[in-house]
Amino acid sequence: MYYEEQKKESLRRAHEFRTQRLPKFMGWFEAILVRNPKNRPASQPHLVGGRPSYADLSLFQIVEGLQYAFPKASRKALKKAPRVLALHESVRKGKRIAAYLASERRIAFNREGIFRYYPELDG
Repeated sequence: MYYEEQKKESLRRAHEFRTQRLPKFMGWFEAILVRNPKNRPASQPHLVGGRPSYADLSLFQIVEGLQYAFPKASRKALKKAPRVLALHESVRKGKRIAAYLASERRIAFNREGIFRYYPELDG
């Protein structure tokens, strides 16, 4: 069913996502970043090892999408996950990623993709 056909349920599930799942998973990623022995203070954090990986790129894209779809809720959750936010920013600043993000090749978030913004769902 389309969003418009299930707004009531969407509101209920979005509330659960914002209050339960989003904080839980950002906390989980934060804990992984804390436990990675290769992450030292003042260094760029990584999920695995001491160099950028596809896992870091994947978490970057998840954070990008959440910031688009749930800007208020993601801002709140990321306040409690500073290493996740630091990883996101370090991936964004990577030379090749920054070039891609600034290019015409990058498809903007929209209502057809996996991350969709409906203001009423962001609480």
